[in-house]
Amino acid sequence: MSVLSVPDAPAASPPAFSPEGIAARARRIREPVHIVSGPSGRELGLATGPAPGGPVLGTLPPLYPEWLGGRTFCEAHGVRFPYVAGEMANGIATTRMVSAMARAEMLGFFGAGGLAYAEVERAVHALAQELRSRPNWGVNLIHSPAEPTLELRVAELLLRCGVPRISASAFMELTPAVVLCSARGLRRGTDGGIVRRTRILAKVSRPEVAERFLSPAPAALLDLLVAQGKLTSEEARLAALVPVAEDITVEADSGGHTDNRPLPALLPRIALLRDALCRRFGYRRPVGIGAAGGLGTPDAVAAAFALGASYVVVGSVNQTAVEAGLSEEARAMLCEADVADVAMAPAADMFELGVTLQVLSRGTMFAQRAGRLHAAYRAHGSLEEIPPAVRATLERDVLRASFDEIWQRTRAFWERRDPSEITRAEADPKHRMALVFRWYLGSSSRWAITGEAARRTDYQIWCGPAMGAFNRWVAGTFLAEPSNRSVVQIALNLLEGAAVLTRAHQLRTYGVPLPSEAFAYTPCGLA
Repeated sequence: MSVLSVPDAPAASPPAFSPEGIAARARRIREPVHIVSGPSGRELGLATGPAPGGPVLGTLPPLYPEWLGGRTFCEAHGVRFPYVAGEMANGIATTRMVSAMARAEMLGFFGAGGLAYAEVERAVHALAQELRSRPNWGVNLIHSPAEPTLELRVAELLLRCGVPRISASAFMELTPAVVLCSARGLRRGTDGGIVRRTRILAKVSRPEVAERFLSPAPAALLDLLVAQGKLTSEEARLAALVPVAEDITVEADSGGHTDNRPLPALLPRIALLRDALCRRFGYRRPVGIGAAGGLGTPDAVAAAFALGASYVVVGSVNQTAVEAGLSEEARAMLCEADVADVAMAPAADMFELGVTLQVLSRGTMFAQRAGRLHAAYRAHGSLEEIPPAVRATLERDVLRASFDEIWQRTRAFWERRDPSEITRAEADPKHRMALVFRWYLGSSSRWAITGEAARRTDYQIWCGPAMGAFNRWVAGTFLAEPSNRSVVQIALNLLEGAAVLTRAHQLRTYGVPLPSEAFAYTPCGLA
């Protein structure tokens, strides 16, 4: 049955007491299901459709994928399904992917992180022109501690082009850029409530970061933005009455930037914090809590909703979608991954801080090679201090070029992007070394996007264990074929499966003897 189909009024079905019959009726989620007792009064069975004539011990109403999360989330974002296709940096979450999600009545974010300003600008203008009348699309604003000017320019671009939703990720502290996006355009509605022009969904994996986004913007940052003419006094006054973000995405064991924390521990902790802060500040509207990281199967999605998530954000598995901005070679590598085929590696954007991210390890040596570069960075104060033997292996096995040659390429890049980085590097040998090593980290993700065959073993592909779980789930099914993996088909099947599993868990709590096949959902083409 199609995920969007609403069946005609079904005929009554005879009660089923066999394992096969119980499983079949449990899967008919769009019909009422009745728990009935058998002739002896001791056995339990199921009937669907109108109530049967025999003894009925309980009835569950129809269940639709649209109903799994918080309805307030769907209403706030103008979507039918509580599902988000998360941003994947370097444009891997493409404009095509965002458009497909918007038209399927879901929410998607363009992956602006890691891109040059001109690339972001082109994508934002294209999306604004195509989707301007829709509220259910957005763009990522990633924290860029090494490039605060770029972060602010991107924020101002998103506001200028009327991007309705912004996913703020990788922030440890609030910055002028993210506060500007939250506060610009705030006004009083006709009912006296505060109306937002732009809605922030903040990705967090630590309670202390969540608290910053759940609280009103700091007065010091608001005063700074007013003094700079970027906010009006009225916008700043209203910003002091609302949270920076009205949706908090709790990010667990995800691909890319991650703290590797388990969702069952993290989400309830942040939900309690949310409730306490909403009481403290007296917010008139509830703050939504979403779940991200590790969501690659219906079981995981159903579990996230059971934990209290209003919505789910799916990332890694969408890299294998036909709309993803990843090369065919890289997508094929992801399709072979299992749950243990991941590793932690240094992050290009926060290399000096020692921040790591989760990447694919199967078929690529990126994690080990990037780790060798960071070990050399920690151990030495400049490129010149690196011992000749170590330098030779890094130039031969990792960079495939001399330090001097890579510096010239790096210098040319920063001359175009931000010449102040060159000035800083010439005054600070340690920073110059970091820029040279970051060349490899930045290039490795681009090689995976362009499909640079000679650099296949250097591909940096952001990936968590969910990718392997997804591959095992779809093996031998409709979604095993890469050409069938559209971002919408992935979403609809995850949601449909989550609804089937939710119904099965509901029935189990009533003591119905459900066989294992009642907890399985096989992907199929949905419309």
